[in-house]
Amino acid sequence: MTLARTRLAALATSILAILLIAAGQPAWSQAKEPPLPAAFAKAAAAHDVPRDLLVALAYAETHLDGHGGEPSASGGYGVMHLVSNPTNRSLEKAAELTGLPADRLKADDEANVLGGAAVLRAHADGLGLDETARKDLGRWYQAVAKYGNAASPELARLYADAVYEQLGLGIDLRGVQVKPQEVTADRGALAKARDLSAQAAVASPDYPPAAWVPASTSNYRVSSRETSYNIDRVVIHVTQGSYAGTISWFQNPSAQVSSHYVVKSSNGAITQMVRDKDVAWHAGNSTYNNRSIGIEHEGFVSDASWFTDAMYRASAALTRALCDKYGIPKTRTGIIGHNEVPGATHTDPGPHWNWTTYMNYVTGGGTPTWSTTVDNATAGQFTASANWGTSTYSSQRHGADYRFADPVAASDPAWFSATIPSAGTYQVEVWYPADPGYNSSAPYIVATSSGNQTVYVDQRSGGGAWRSIGTFTLNAGTYNVVGVSRWTSGTGYVIADAVRISR
Repeated sequence: MTLARTRLAALATSILAILLIAAGQPAWSQAKEPPLPAAFAKAAAAHDVPRDLLVALAYAETHLDGHGGEPSASGGYGVMHLVSNPTNRSLEKAAELTGLPADRLKADDEANVLGGAAVLRAHADGLGLDETARKDLGRWYQAVAKYGNAASPELARLYADAVYEQLGLGIDLRGVQVKPQEVTADRGALAKARDLSAQAAVASPDYPPAAWVPASTSNYRVSSRETSYNIDRVVIHVTQGSYAGTISWFQNPSAQVSSHYVVKSSNGAITQMVRDKDVAWHAGNSTYNNRSIGIEHEGFVSDASWFTDAMYRASAALTRALCDKYGIPKTRTGIIGHNEVPGATHTDPGPHWNWTTYMNYVTGGGTPTWSTTVDNATAGQFTASANWGTSTYSSQRHGADYRFADPVAASDPAWFSATIPSAGTYQVEVWYPADPGYNSSAPYIVATSSGNQTVYVDQRSGGGAWRSIGTFTLNAGTYNVVGVSRWTSGTGYVIADAVRISR
């Protein structure tokens, strides 16, 4: 199909949408609020965008929640987070491409998804993706990165990686499903950008487990705390946006806001953006800005799905370290929500934030009821054929070494065995060293109570840290719980290093 034909078809679709809206009828169906799955399918078809990729992008931005047309912190609207701010005009671009009014794109899920698909397709066209290239999910990587409008190549990679990670893990939310699938992301020039999700990223100067990505100097004030001001509060926030989007927004000079730290929902990764000694503009109260450290948490106040145990634990560990360093009481006097700042107009962290769990973690309690870690060198708990080699090459390894093998179209998994104490739901995390020569879509097999489930992980990035691959229902007993398969069309060595299973 030629570009001209594609654009004519899109124009016809847009005209039809306008006529139907004028007649008081929904654009796609007779239902007043069409189901979200149908909206993704029809928008993908209208703009020749891969449906699963469109869903993964929406999931990374909003967890498929339009939030009733209310904007994110950076001025983004709807399921697809169509943005209207001084540096990102994707909302206006969507209106231009679809012919739909901005107000409808903001508040109507179906229109918003259509607009997001149109914008994503426009980026693909700008990159020269022809009809053949558009059928390859991996070739859309740079178009996805452009959709996020990141402030730097490293943030563009962080944003796009989050989208492609979901394709490997799968999605099942709000009636929309995407099965885990093998995808080799073609990062192009972004492959050379710093991997902010890796252990090798530049460490935070104040909290080494975090990465360091400085905010724009227009968004905070240089200071000399604790000489100029005493630090006696930690303020808990919710970003009203995505992890990568929030980091990018704090690097935008027009934002005029920032926080010291940002925490990711899925795995608890942390980025520091303002030095502890400096005054971030996060509390909306100059006195509290001067005396506090702000921690932003990825997500939206109205949606509990963002508040994961991994996020709570990582944030609590950070808060505990800050309290110990600055003598802040580990109580709800020293650790407050943004909504508790005098004169606050914000409601975060909101009713879904579990203060009991969080404070329990801060004070040192709340350890998992059960957890086990199995390394490839754990005696009696790891098995692999002679086809799996042993390496100490990467410093990101867990333990003394790790195992590697070429991908092959045959069943030859390496297995991690564990004794599961009782039937129930468990979180499974994996550890691997990352390298450009490692596998782009490594299959992890989890032996669940209903049969084996496979998810796919890009081992070229995000290494040297625990990465959650999901929660699974497991049977009690001693057996091979997690396997790493060689059977993949992904490129590069498949790595088996360590797994952690927690309840």
